[in-house]
Amino acid sequence: MEGLLWEELQSVANAAPASFTAAPGERGTIKAQANFNVGEDVAALRKAIEGIGTTEKTLIEILTQRSSSQKQAISKAYQETTKRILVNDLKGDTRGNFENVLVALARPPGVNDSKWIIKAMKGAGTDESILMEILSSRTNKQIKELSAAYAEETKKTLTQNLKTEVSGHFGKALLLLAEGARDESTNVNADQAKVDAKALYQAGEKKLGTDESKFIEILCKRSIPHLRQTILEYKNVSGKTLQKSIEKEMSGNLEKLLVDIVKCVMSTPAYFAEKLYKSLKGAGTDETTLTRVMVSRGEIDMLDIRAEYKKLYKCSLHKEINSDVSGSYGDCLKMICGGED
Repeated sequence: MEGLLWEELQSVANAAPASFTAAPGERGTIKAQANFNVGEDVAALRKAIEGIGTTEKTLIEILTQRSSSQKQAISKAYQETTKRILVNDLKGDTRGNFENVLVALARPPGVNDSKWIIKAMKGAGTDESILMEILSSRTNKQIKELSAAYAEETKKTLTQNLKTEVSGHFGKALLLLAEGARDESTNVNADQAKVDAKALYQAGEKKLGTDESKFIEILCKRSIPHLRQTILEYKNVSGKTLQKSIEKEMSGNLEKLLVDIVKCVMSTPAYFAEKLYKSLKGAGTDETTLTRVMVSRGEIDMLDIRAEYKKLYKCSLHKEINSDVSGSYGDCLKMICGGED
């Protein structure tokens, strides 16, 4: 992201915020199947699971080539037909990373987000990076869906539990995001963006010490198009990018969260391309992150993530996955990735 030229920044800011406005299926690789037949899919899944040895190919084809709503119809019909739960059968019949990706593909997106957040807050210590990734990149609707799934499973609200896990300015910012109340208007008031840019400059670069609450209020509440304009205005006011200023003025988890928000505002696909690159390029593959990102973005903006990956890292995501992960797990991820460009 830091390598973006200012002209590119400007063109990004002027583009439509695809991931925040695109309907599921528009920019994703996982799309609704045109001649969808729920009965045929249930029969094929039963045969694949109940036969001698699991037919992985069938599981991959069905779960990577149906929309989320189609998969929920399949799950419902599967339960009515077999008196068993599809997700449980997948767990019983597959193992390891392949099991994790299939189970995630079969669940509704809000349930996945909720499960990932529950896991991040489990045990000693919290995995803040997962909380940041999910809460900084989801729309209000997605946050409402994950909150409903969270409350159903834990019998507590997400905000109640977050209050016991995170504190200080970082906690305040996460709680604001978890409310799912970001302004979603698409109109941009250029004058207000200038006011906000100046307020951020006065609260950070211009001041001895930093007024974190001003950064939190603006970055966690304003609409995405408004924030894009504010980021452009900020460069005019301070001569620096907002990301650079945050990195200079803040530290720890608050810095990481606000940088995540800025990256998602500028380009959610580029943000996730970077996540995928790190999960594939480190010492050993980070399959947990790889699975989470591929599944959560498959139906939303995987086409754009692929394009950003190629632009930023000069290689194809499909090829990287192919050389990094193998077996049925690798086959499944390649199907979610789609083409080889």
